[in-house]
Amino acid sequence: MEFIIKISQFLLSLSLLIVLHELGHFIPAKLFKTKVEKFYLFFDVKFSLFKKKIGDTVYGIGWLPLGGYVKIAGMIDESMDKEQMAQPPQPWEFRSKPAWQRLIIMLGGVTVNFILAYVIYVGISFAYGDSDVKVESLKDGYWIDNPVLQDFGFKTGDKILAINDIPVVNDSDIGFNLIAAERVTINRDGTDQVIELPEDFLGQFSSSKSKRNFELRVPFMVGQVADTSLNVNKGLELGDVIQSINGKELKYFDQVEDMTKGLEGSTITVEILKKDNSVITKELELDAEGKFGIHAAYDPARFEELGYFDVFRKEYSLGESFVAGGQKFTKTIYNYFDQLAAIFNPSTGAYKGLGGFKAIYDQFSPVWSWPYFWGLTAFLSIMLAILNLLPIPALDGGHVVFLLYEIISGRKPSEKFLERAQVVGFFILIALVLFANGNDIFKAITN
Repeated sequence: MEFIIKISQFLLSLSLLIVLHELGHFIPAKLFKTKVEKFYLFFDVKFSLFKKKIGDTVYGIGWLPLGGYVKIAGMIDESMDKEQMAQPPQPWEFRSKPAWQRLIIMLGGVTVNFILAYVIYVGISFAYGDSDVKVESLKDGYWIDNPVLQDFGFKTGDKILAINDIPVVNDSDIGFNLIAAERVTINRDGTDQVIELPEDFLGQFSSSKSKRNFELRVPFMVGQVADTSLNVNKGLELGDVIQSINGKELKYFDQVEDMTKGLEGSTITVEILKKDNSVITKELELDAEGKFGIHAAYDPARFEELGYFDVFRKEYSLGESFVAGGQKFTKTIYNYFDQLAAIFNPSTGAYKGLGGFKAIYDQFSPVWSWPYFWGLTAFLSIMLAILNLLPIPALDGGHVVFLLYEIISGRKPSEKFLERAQVVGFFILIALVLFANGNDIFKAITN
């Protein structure tokens, strides 16, 4: 079920982004009376899952979910249709249009991606408002389970005060500021201290086996009981909180492993806090690995009610949502440029964490959450826009560079030059795709 939920979100988000991006090219092409021969979701290598011709355009769905495309007549692109380009230019072809029209057509895709991200952030602000955990309300700091973070000197219980001297007020501040982190100020057992991070911190962290960051310390709340669990018929309900194991208090989920060590394959007694705040006792089974077979749930409102932390909440009117959404939009763009800067700086080692489609798939939640889905889709839309603006000939950004040169200089690059540039760009793009997805495969094998 977890796989079905994640792959459904992945394909839905990917399809939405691809269709709207290509629509951004399609609409101005049509407005400027440029013939669009194909409009495809996914790639139709050898065959299509679906196709239908309407007017001059064949609309279809390919079988290879690595992207999509529109084939515009008279345009040098990845199709490398040399036969068409060898014919005299026709008035309805891309190459026959003025440079400013061609520029608008090429910028249409990334423009739609940026607009989509902004609209989503506005919608999220209006529908869900903002909520975040106030870091100062964390009584016992963060859960540090990632071995890489432990090697840098962090320990469970540390309170995060500042990153690069920028105060950490809300929990989300950590994720945004950690990309360019050089030092982190913490409070441990009542004493402030500074942990200096190595230059390749981001590379070590992003390529580590564990994906856990600085995790909030929360109780062991029952989410889903696995079908294969020994406790599948024990009457556990969503929202139950396991408070003790064999008479010993279990305050945080991160204490479970230590408390069950040595009890593998045994029956244990637990106290459970129900949603109505009543407490019951149950006997549960641990499997041979000392696991309950229970997926933990995350419910900030309930955790706040139980006194684990304070949650900051703010609702927005429709007008205020445009401002709040804009702030999220610009913050995400700056954050992603910081990531790119780190990736292209070999000394940071951030390139080691570069991932492909599996890395994107892994970002989706195993439970369906519309706020999370839309937030991730907005981020991916910005990512798609920025990556497409890179000045690589096979990407929109490469076409834009040549068009700007033509507009400024008044001289159009020869079609032979553009064809060669397209080939070079294509191989660069393939190399990047292979590297990113190769990283995914390498991590899957080595981890």
